[in-house]
Amino acid sequence: VGLAEVDRIQTEILDILQAEGWDVSGGFTAAISEMAENPRFYFSDSGEGRDQILAEYEALIEEVSGKLESHFLTIPEAPVVVDRVPEFKEKTAPGAYYQIPAFDGSRPGTFYANLWDIKATPKYGMRTLTYHEAIPGHHFQLAIQQEQEDLPFFRRLIPFTAYTEGWALYSERVAWEMGLLEDPYDNIGRLQAELFRAVRLVVDTGIHAMRWSREEAIDYMLANTGMAESDVVSEIERYFVMPGQATAYKVGMLKIMELRERAERELGQKFDVREFHDVVLTSGSMPLDILEEMVLEYIAEKNG
Repeated sequence: VGLAEVDRIQTEILDILQAEGWDVSGGFTAAISEMAENPRFYFSDSGEGRDQILAEYEALIEEVSGKLESHFLTIPEAPVVVDRVPEFKEKTAPGAYYQIPAFDGSRPGTFYANLWDIKATPKYGMRTLTYHEAIPGHHFQLAIQQEQEDLPFFRRLIPFTAYTEGWALYSERVAWEMGLLEDPYDNIGRLQAELFRAVRLVVDTGIHAMRWSREEAIDYMLANTGMAESDVVSEIERYFVMPGQATAYKVGMLKIMELRERAERELGQKFDVREFHDVVLTSGSMPLDILEEMVLEYIAEKNG
């Protein structure tokens, strides 16, 4: 599955680059590296540049917040804000993460952006990161879960990684469907984020099923993502000590996509993507087989 997805996504990226006038004759690794080195895609490496990044994230959250009606019925009551990862822990923190709102409403959901390395925030990746961490990604899923007062309390808190990260990755695609990634470079940013998760399927199973060495896994990820070597090494070492965790993102997304396609096929004209998203979001995190049961119940009820 991973190899097939890597091939598909890389082909889509190369098609866009070629259409935009880039030389893709050297293959994916050379083309994506050339694009990543172009200074036009970065803010200045200064305090002012970092302030501009935060302001851009705020603007993107405001923009997507005004365009949700076509794809969503339930909107979380809790707001979401963007903040910088505290400087004392920037070097060891991930590129971005999300913190859920306080249960009593005293603190909003927060999308934390790591601004330590300016090259880790290319402009073409900012939209997709916003949609993943904030709206309609983690903030939607986790804040809505927290607000479901009819659920048992533990189900308003419990995490299931394949569901949670699967939703966030799927939501990047939903944002594209909503017309929020019209710029071809922004769409490359979306595809790169999905490619990263597809490569994880390959290297995780390579390591744990095929007995790849650390170096084999590093070499594959370097050649197929365009990521910096320092980032790749830390990722691969994480996969060695957390077997299977890296597969959760793409596996979760693929299951949500599969269930949506089944609902579209079996419901035909009765299908409403907003209702489907309600089914997925309003019962909290769950194992993927339980999610499948719930979607099949929805299909059966809708068909009478």
